[in-house]
Amino acid sequence: MVRRVYLKQIPREEARALFLDQVSIPRREEKIKVTDALLRVTSRAVFAERSMPAYHGAAMDGIAVRAEETFGASDQEPLVLILEEQYLPVDTGDPLPSGFNAVIKVEDVQTLTEQSVEIMSPAAPWQHVRPVGEDVVAKEIILPAYHRLEPVDLGALLAGGITEVPVLKKPKVAIIPTGDELIDPEEIVDRGKIPEFNSTVISGYLQTWGAEPEVFSIVRDEPAELSKQIIAASDRCDLVIINAGSSVGREDFTAQVVQSLGAVFVHGVATRPGKPVVLGKAGEKPLIGLPGYPISAYLALEWFARPLLFRYLGLPEPERPKVQARTGRRIVSELGVEEFIRISVGYVNDRFLINPLNRGAGVTMSLVRADGLLVIPADSLGLEEGEEVEVELFRPTSELRRTLTVVGSHDLTLDLIGTALQRIRPGTSLSSSHVGSMGGITAIKKNQAHLAGVHLFDTATGEYNVPYIKRFLPEESVILVNLAYRTQGWILPSGNPRGIKKVTDLLQDGVTFVNRQRGAGTRLLFDHLLAGEGIDPGRICGYQREEYTHLNVAAAVAAGAADVGLGILSAAHAYGLDFVPVSEERYDLLMRKDFYYSAFGQDLIRVITSPEFKEQVEALGGYSLRDAGKIMYEHA
Repeated sequence: MVRRVYLKQIPREEARALFLDQVSIPRREEKIKVTDALLRVTSRAVFAERSMPAYHGAAMDGIAVRAEETFGASDQEPLVLILEEQYLPVDTGDPLPSGFNAVIKVEDVQTLTEQSVEIMSPAAPWQHVRPVGEDVVAKEIILPAYHRLEPVDLGALLAGGITEVPVLKKPKVAIIPTGDELIDPEEIVDRGKIPEFNSTVISGYLQTWGAEPEVFSIVRDEPAELSKQIIAASDRCDLVIINAGSSVGREDFTAQVVQSLGAVFVHGVATRPGKPVVLGKAGEKPLIGLPGYPISAYLALEWFARPLLFRYLGLPEPERPKVQARTGRRIVSELGVEEFIRISVGYVNDRFLINPLNRGAGVTMSLVRADGLLVIPADSLGLEEGEEVEVELFRPTSELRRTLTVVGSHDLTLDLIGTALQRIRPGTSLSSSHVGSMGGITAIKKNQAHLAGVHLFDTATGEYNVPYIKRFLPEESVILVNLAYRTQGWILPSGNPRGIKKVTDLLQDGVTFVNRQRGAGTRLLFDHLLAGEGIDPGRICGYQREEYTHLNVAAAVAAGAADVGLGILSAAHAYGLDFVPVSEERYDLLMRKDFYYSAFGQDLIRVITSPEFKEQVEALGGYSLRDAGKIMYEHA
């Protein structure tokens, strides 16, 4: 097949409208048991077969009476009633005895003998009586068409005599994963291979949207094989989704194959991520070609598959809650492209603050960690720090108000803190942004975080953190609390094949280094080591390559992308790497005084000073919590 390149970007809303105008899924009905119908959607209006209750019934325990025979009863002149002649005992739910029209509660009745009672107030007609059809009236509409069945709806149907309900059949959606590099997730991942997990995520989304997904076997990058699979999928499914191969690379054939089988309406949308989307049909079945990168695939699925499915169900598309928030830092965007940025959301100083997470289209964890989504319009170059924006939320605001926002240097213990806090403060979570120690100090200064993790070594005094706080936060009411001492050193491949023990060893021919980002305490320590030996950073191969966490550094070394990195012992242990110690450093938590003395702050101190936390952290290796919780500095 001759490869044609015709990727053309059009606005997302225009692409969506064009696709929905050209395709549809014909509605089909089935009848299922009401007891199996939770969250299914009615295909037509449902009418009651019987009334509920089907008889006049007692709504209280007590006695059934004729209301007109009780008139005149009072405290001063109690009225005596005779069993069977003037009253009959009833329990809640009993049919009202023939000829009686009211019920008096048992607590308003005084027993005189086995055959008589007295009452001290009259009964009104139909008092405490459930009339026929009070709940459901035979032949009335219980539920309209295109109604999603909730638990209470099932009860109303059964009460109305409906045991089987007509619902829309779940639309069947084929998912075809493609790519020579894909393997089953249970297989061992060799170099150049990727576990196929997108289909599981796509299936999950489709199920929550009321569809029935069917995952086909992985298709290799062969046009004929892809064509055969699409034909098979379109024969038995209502919608065909192809994952990967939607761009214009050497092995991207989706658009051409779809064109040969039907039509391509759209190839490319003006978004980031998610640009290389194919929208078309195979025969008369709608088809969506998703990008291979996970974030691109999931977003495009929401933009184009979800509206098609909800239109089939006759339901409005769900909308996420939105909130006004301020940007924690400047966010740059490209003109002409609608950008979807995953964000962390914090609630600090009585306002919501957002910070962008990793913007890579392949970073699945950016969605796992995200609290929401920021959409930057195509006609914008981005946002300035402190700008007010509207964001979509993945979590309710009540949860976000209980989120501990940590900005600054990365440390593996932060996740342990979040877990421990959740145990003592249910509903609490921890959100961390790894922007380096200096970024953390700046966030505290601007009141954009509850905590900042810092480990900044001052060469002039030989002290950690305090000189920087005095220099950059001279007027701020802050407290510095120790979390841990940790061992920094060279993270190396198993066996340390290059024999690296000191910073001068990095000058060997062919040695590549992986660095931390500017402002990170580890970066400052490395620069200090270079300066101590009079080494120009330009002589270090890889000095400009930046990673944002110790684990990312270790991962780069483990993958063979670097020979050495500077980081903490626990990160090396996590990847089974060698480690040569360089120094012990102090990792502190910087916070404002009002947070420290708040209930939230004191819970934090309880966590980091607990024996259980100390045991957990020190088990990671390379940590000492000998001063955990100790105040290292407090602004006078």
